[in-house]
Amino acid sequence: MAQGINIGDEVAITATVRRRVTDDRVSVSIPSYGQPHSIVDQTTKVQKGQHIELIGSVTHIDENHVTVNLGIPVTVDADTVRLVAPCKPPARKAPLMDRAT
Repeated sequence: MAQGINIGDEVAITATVRRRVTDDRVSVSIPSYGQPHSIVDQTTKVQKGQHIELIGSVTHIDENHVTVNLGIPVTVDADTVRLVAPCKPPARKAPLMDRAT
């Protein structure tokens, strides 16, 4: 299981630019993800071979795999993700149940 990563955490994946598809889209290669992926990129300075960090939230954790929501769910190996911000559930000021009277 992924050490220190829980559902809802914000993680980053380092992807490599493959090529520019259109003026506003770039094709990237994500490690341990067998499919090509394209992202919206408005800058024209991105070049082939450059590394980009894709940030998303964890939606599912398996033994060695983590599913990250990058607009679409992307399942990668657990060692390719880096924790950016842990998920902190909101603190409750009032109890969930009313007290018996």
